[in-house]
Amino acid sequence: GGGIYTKAADVGADLSGKNDYGLDEDDYRNPACIADNVGDNVGDIAGMGADLFGSFAESTCAALVLASSSTDLEKHWCSLMYPVLISSTGIVVGLLTLFFQGCIYPVKDMPDVEKALKGILVISTILMTPVVIMLSKYCLPETFSMGFGYEEVQWWYCAVSIGMGLWSGLIIGYVTEYYTSHSYAPVREISETQKQS
Repeated sequence: GGGIYTKAADVGADLSGKNDYGLDEDDYRNPACIADNVGDNVGDIAGMGADLFGSFAESTCAALVLASSSTDLEKHWCSLMYPVLISSTGIVVGLLTLFFQGCIYPVKDMPDVEKALKGILVISTILMTPVVIMLSKYCLPETFSMGFGYEEVQWWYCAVSIGMGLWSGLIIGYVTEYYTSHSYAPVREISETQKQS
């Protein structure tokens, strides 16, 4: 709902600035542009956070439903709570990651921010991997059934699938950085072509 009001403020500010004062769109002399920029930031960040939380909550709930549908897993409370334990230990690992990041990748200047963000991704992946293995070993039975066709699921299947997600996220982060950061060739080549044309 808030996005509608900020968009109305954006359009109103631009129209008023253009028609009444002859200012360009998003001109810094138009005080209503501050409201516009705040609205854009709130929309971008809150929207992204809401999407991320939605995906996180939906995947946790789906895993809880799958666990409760297994006759082998429903016998043990720890097995049923496995998805929630993965999520909650992830929060603890996230806090530890921030602590280690401050020690290993301290941010003293602007160029350090990029290294610190990369460091957070690496540290969290490294810390979470053994946590996932230990939780999987402790919470899940050696073998359990997940229904027809999946009668002999082993505990380490879950650890491997989560680990693949963790390490895939790290690889995707590095590949994305390579193609979008000004520190690497692809973006520099694009900027050079724009100077020439």
